[in-house]
Amino acid sequence: MRQEECQEQLKQLNCTVIIPTYNNAQTITKVIASVQPYCADIMVVNDGSTDATHDLLTNRTDITLIEYADGQNRGKGFALKTALRKACEMGYRYAITLDADGQHFADDIPGFVEAIEKSPDSLIIGARNLQADGMPNKNTFANKFSNFWFKVETWITLDDTQSGFRLYPLEHIKDMKFITPRYEFEIEIIVRCAWRGVKISNIPIKVIYPEDRVSHFKPLRDFGRISVLNTVLVTLALLYYYPKCFLKFIFSPRKVADFFRRNLTHTHESTSTLAISAGFGVFMGIVPAWGFQMILGVTLAHFLKLNKIIVLAFSNISIPPMIPIIVYGSLWTGGLVLGNSALPDFGNITVEAAFGSLAQYLIGSMLLACVAGLAAGLLMYAILSICKLFRRKTKKVDAE
Repeated sequence: MRQEECQEQLKQLNCTVIIPTYNNAQTITKVIASVQPYCADIMVVNDGSTDATHDLLTNRTDITLIEYADGQNRGKGFALKTALRKACEMGYRYAITLDADGQHFADDIPGFVEAIEKSPDSLIIGARNLQADGMPNKNTFANKFSNFWFKVETWITLDDTQSGFRLYPLEHIKDMKFITPRYEFEIEIIVRCAWRGVKISNIPIKVIYPEDRVSHFKPLRDFGRISVLNTVLVTLALLYYYPKCFLKFIFSPRKVADFFRRNLTHTHESTSTLAISAGFGVFMGIVPAWGFQMILGVTLAHFLKLNKIIVLAFSNISIPPMIPIIVYGSLWTGGLVLGNSALPDFGNITVEAAFGSLAQYLIGSMLLACVAGLAAGLLMYAILSICKLFRRKTKKVDAE
């Protein structure tokens, strides 16, 4: 795509380019100049720079300059939030962001244009080549770390979740309230967009890390912030996002049918493996590991070579509406094993009641998990066998 064509396409898409900067006086004007042939609408956020950045930008009429009244440095996340909010107010539909330190190449912008035309209103992240020469080791580790936790939090696999070269669909984020002010913002926003159902994908981009590049990433501080954020997001995913997805799933006949078609009837895995996966999922959903059942189940499924999607789906048996039933069943089963005739009152069943009879609950929950898991596995095996037999007969009739 030629530069003029790209510029026209971005105008039709109603897209702006946002460049946050903090003490990048050596590179900021070069970055702006490299972007201008591709996009005429450029917003630059001066995040409290103390070098010559203000003097270089203040009298320019070819950009929209955003500066804070108090001139304080507030962090990349705050700068991006400010610019994205401004872009929404100005009526833009999309915003492309890239860093001001010169590591990104403006000639990759046409790739974002082509990607968003194929998948409108999606969030697109430029994926760097992690094996490229000059990639700092700390960047490679941090990105793999971030990719892993992003998948845990959203069940979406990406090659790069930390790149600052992105295209944001503003309609999906204009009413969001974010809690993070610095580098961790770029993780928070993609996780929360994924939770909203926004399609997120990667496109390949080039990157360079010159020796004189100015980086404001503080490994100890920022890595600590990112770790705290991931802890919060994983907790919310387990307690809110995955149960919500499961509830939406089970009340959507089309999704249920599509799930069984993709993961059960049209798969290379054996009937036994799929049945064991379902039974193991139910088992993990009942065992007394509240808050960690799903992530523990998927982790064990990986080592046991089971179908992780099936395990995750069936482990959602422990969604909130089912918790009282599971707790009651565990106490009831434990009471039978221990010879306790004083069975719990279902109308007053609580988690506190389970802890009040901890031994009874633990024994009962493990036994109930085994029985329910075995029953689910056997039932799934029977259903799959019947489905495959029916499908073979249908193919035979069609062939005749």
